[in-house]
Amino acid sequence: IWQSPARAGIATSVLLRPGEAVADRGWPPAPATGYGWLPLLAGVALVEAVARLAELDARLKWPNDLLVDDAKCAGILAEAVPGTSPAQPPAVVLGIGLNVTLRTDELPENPTGLPATSLQLAGATATDRDPLLRALLRSLADWYDRWRTAGGDAVASGLREAYVASCATVGRRVRVLLPDGAELTGLATGVDADGQLLLDTGAGERRLAAGDVLHLR
Repeated sequence: IWQSPARAGIATSVLLRPGEAVADRGWPPAPATGYGWLPLLAGVALVEAVARLAELDARLKWPNDLLVDDAKCAGILAEAVPGTSPAQPPAVVLGIGLNVTLRTDELPENPTGLPATSLQLAGATATDRDPLLRALLRSLADWYDRWRTAGGDAVASGLREAYVASCATVGRRVRVLLPDGAELTGLATGVDADGQLLLDTGAGERRLAAGDVLHLR
């Protein structure tokens, strides 16, 4: 749950139907195996919007946290919604929460130890939520169009390259808490064509589809 005082942040959800063809846009159906790229796509769009409007150097922590000065400023979640019939592919709801004008005493606590911040605390040049939201939605629409036109291919659409360029996790030593409670430590070396994090554990490479990442110094 993304919590924020009234009028201090942006909390928005976007409904996408990537499995349905859209003839007038030239969009073929995207394969369900590519749906994992949608929260990463939203992250790239958010980085662009924050850079353009707030003029901040925002980065992404794999898979879906926006960092400014190594503090969490936004989070992204994706949830699949089953179709109304077996023949209808699932839809995806993207939820985005961005701290805009929160003061220090209003910031949420993070149990993983990652500090929180807001655009205002980070020195943003603009904190008007309306143009920020418009910029985010425009960038999201642009990247979604590229991804759909490429048939849900993150490499062909340029999405993978853009994500890796914005990802602060790649190239750092990290500890990853896996969904089953296990932990892995190693060097994050990249993100593969499926959006999985590549982790060199010293005992071999692991490909991680999900996990809570802690950047190690």
